[in-house]
Amino acid sequence: MSKFRAAPPAAAIAALALAFLSPVMGHGALPPSMGPRPAGHPLPAPAVSQDPAPLAALLAKAADYCRRLEAATFDFVCREEISETLDPNLDLDRKAPPAEGRQTEFLGPTFVIYRARKVRSSYVYDYQCVRAGGKLREVRNQVEENGKPVSVPNAALKTSIVVWGTALLAPVGLFGERFQPDYDFTVAGEDRVGATPVVLVEAKPKPGGPPARNLYGKAWIDAATGDILRVEWSDSRVGRFDVFEKRGQLYKRTPRLVIRSEFSAEKNGIRFPSRLTVEEAYLKPSGKAFVRSRTDVVYKDFKFFTVEVEVRD
Repeated sequence: MSKFRAAPPAAAIAALALAFLSPVMGHGALPPSMGPRPAGHPLPAPAVSQDPAPLAALLAKAADYCRRLEAATFDFVCREEISETLDPNLDLDRKAPPAEGRQTEFLGPTFVIYRARKVRSSYVYDYQCVRAGGKLREVRNQVEENGKPVSVPNAALKTSIVVWGTALLAPVGLFGERFQPDYDFTVAGEDRVGATPVVLVEAKPKPGGPPARNLYGKAWIDAATGDILRVEWSDSRVGRFDVFEKRGQLYKRTPRLVIRSEFSAEKNGIRFPSRLTVEEAYLKPSGKAFVRSRTDVVYKDFKFFTVEVEVRD
């Protein structure tokens, strides 16, 4: 049973958001002071709508949803299906001998080119997740690997990229009340997620503000409820991000993790990730990206035992 009690707008919620990430997020910085604007410098127009009220109302609803999400306790089981694709060619570029050239009488120069095939892996788990008192506990029993049945109780997750808590609390890092001042929000258009009409909202770090936790983000928000049905963001706070930074140094490229989540599973007003995609890429100075790995996760066959929300005064 859900339990709701009204909370004052300035109520401080325990800093649980993204507690499963490393490093833990701090409080969002206050927006820059709004000093007097010199004469002849009009206020900039909003990117899409000339009337900011709908966006402000939408952000208020999203903040309220994030408040309930942070206060949620739950216990459920589901099936977790993971597929990974790895392109090792940047790694081979660092290990393979240089291309070998030789002159032939009729064919001219010939070269040996080293390319590797992409590596694909898949894993299936029976997954249980319990969250209480701000702490999350996960239990996985592996039932399949690369299409073959296995039975591994209390199995370790074989991919280092997927962090379920990342997807669960992703909306908070962008739309939580204490984090909204770090971003400029614009309405980018309207869309549908399934049968639900949604508003697409983009979030970008404020110019000249403190270093952003997210590089960017966008969300598909139900205008009627403020529920976030889909979110995409670029993040440097995922656990073990130092691994990607070291790879970037080796490749002489900038690492970028892009994460996309969909939230079609719903219980008692709380939405749970039903799909998660993580793309690990490395960018040249020109901005061209090499996608080293892509991880796709589907969560299905949910069975909820408890989903409760108690927002305290």
